[in-house]
Amino acid sequence: MTDKDKQQVLQNLATQMQLAQDTIKQVEDELQKLGVTQKDLPKPKKQDLVEPGSADSVGKIIEGQFDGQNMIGPDGKVYPVPANYASKSKLVEGDTLKLTIAQDGSFIYKQIGPIERKKIIAKMTLENGQYIAVIGEKHYRVLYASVTYFKAQPGDEVTIVVPANADATWAAIEAVISAS
Repeated sequence: MTDKDKQQVLQNLATQMQLAQDTIKQVEDELQKLGVTQKDLPKPKKQDLVEPGSADSVGKIIEGQFDGQNMIGPDGKVYPVPANYASKSKLVEGDTLKLTIAQDGSFIYKQIGPIERKKIIAKMTLENGQYIAVIGEKHYRVLYASVTYFKAQPGDEVTIVVPANADATWAAIEAVISAS
């Protein structure tokens, strides 16, 4: 495992730990509102407890990196991210996502680690059926769902979002500035 991989794993674990602590704090706050302490709670029923990873658990949870279209799992497996979710959430290459695969097989994504971002003004073009945001010599692919959501057209000036400290192939559309 490289130092970069180790740092990413540590970052993901820190995020999971913080989410768990936040959940515990919310439960404690609700108990306080009810005037109940933790020791006043009844013992959980054995049948209500679910072992993580068991067949009765919520489902399988996988964390991975968004590549502009899909989530790449830690094993290199590709998981499809709905284009409308990626567009509306303005996901950027490098964002960390959590995928829960529910018992019924449905995929539920949540962005848990946004990468540092920067916004840039670009010109929309259409090349070989693919919408492209152009800034000088740099070309960024954009999701078709983003183009239709923002009603962008070739020639429009748009604000895009890209990773601040990494080279990217894909960009998220933030807004249409001026129509052609």
